[in-house]
Amino acid sequence: MSPYELAVGLRYTRARKGSGRNTFISFISLISMAGIALGVAALIVVLSVMNGFQEELRNRILSVASHIEIRGVPQLTDWPRIAAIAQTDPRVQAAAPYVLGQAMITAADANRGALVRGIDPAREDTVADIGRHMRRGALADL
Repeated sequence: MSPYELAVGLRYTRARKGSGRNTFISFISLISMAGIALGVAALIVVLSVMNGFQEELRNRILSVASHIEIRGVPQLTDWPRIAAIAQTDPRVQAAAPYVLGQAMITAADANRGALVRGIDPAREDTVADIGRHMRRGALADL
């Protein structure tokens, strides 16, 4: 800071003796600086919390959903060959086939639509364990 900026800052934060008006300006200046400091502190805390929340949310979503899905139109045929091709990439940790279907659930007087996803039980453990424990990387569901 230059001496000029310091002089202007001190002029408005310190009250002169014998002047009631300058004391009020000094009080307002101190309250304003305290408000700005509190606002900046709150902003820093909120941004830190949001960054942590974003990371946690990303980890929880990726532990349930796969990073990559390979689909066929209208259906995928010869999935073992495609799984082998996908696993040649060093970033792919595991692969497992799944089927997806629509269903209707009825309870009492309520009807709801649902998506039912089935996965090969023999391969499910490898995909689920990797999904839970990995933070970054590729996971393929076929």
